[in-house]
Amino acid sequence: MYTLKDRIVFITGASSGIGAACAEAFAAQGSRLIVCARRIERLRKLVSEWEKKFKISIFAFELDVTRPDRVQQEMDLLPHEWKEIDILINNAGKALGLDTSYETRLDHIDGMFDTNVKGLLYLNRTIIPGMIERNRGHVIHIGSVAGRWVYPGGTVYCATKHAVRAINEALKMDLHGTAIRVSSVDPGHVETEFSLVRFEDDTERAESVYRGVDALTPKDVADTVIFCATRPQHVNINDMSLMCVDQSSPTMVNRDP
Repeated sequence: MYTLKDRIVFITGASSGIGAACAEAFAAQGSRLIVCARRIERLRKLVSEWEKKFKISIFAFELDVTRPDRVQQEMDLLPHEWKEIDILINNAGKALGLDTSYETRLDHIDGMFDTNVKGLLYLNRTIIPGMIERNRGHVIHIGSVAGRWVYPGGTVYCATKHAVRAINEALKMDLHGTAIRVSSVDPGHVETEFSLVRFEDDTERAESVYRGVDALTPKDVADTVIFCATRPQHVNINDMSLMCVDQSSPTMVNRDP
């Protein structure tokens, strides 16, 4: 197995949900973490907890991945001892609204594509060249089953996650002949703040998404990410899809009466 101890792991969107669970999981493995998020105060609180619990080094900063100038600036400003990133977890993402493609608000279209697709590409283009130079590294994209199936009201979000899947597959081809690994972890229903963001803080509507369902937890997804990251170096997990037992497709969900 590939050991994660002392490896430098960069995680976007680490202030909550899957990103925070991944950070904790890698911290438990003894990795050195670079974590970023827009909600820096919330992230700093988590970082303080992880440092005390796991006795590891963590470098944290505020970052909006939709701004290529800031992404490049922060990468340029990384201290020398943090520059050789071993694993990049492209986790930052969002869904906004549940409208038809022709009714989706312009700010929702921009918000989803800017974060889910362009933000991911901005991170890849700043970090992967260093991996190529060192001929080692692993890029793990957090995709979605929405990148495998479409569903009513999810046109734009599904389009962004289909794009992530295409980027994942093509990036492996771009890196053909190198020792760099490329993976995608694609979860279904995960009980996080995802739906709260999608429905703009409508708590009742957000909670209804998971009501009566034993949904995945962020830790379930983080465990899968760790599995991908710890395979022997000659093994590349191209992609993994996971859903809770109560879910069989984006729209087929068994709920307790």
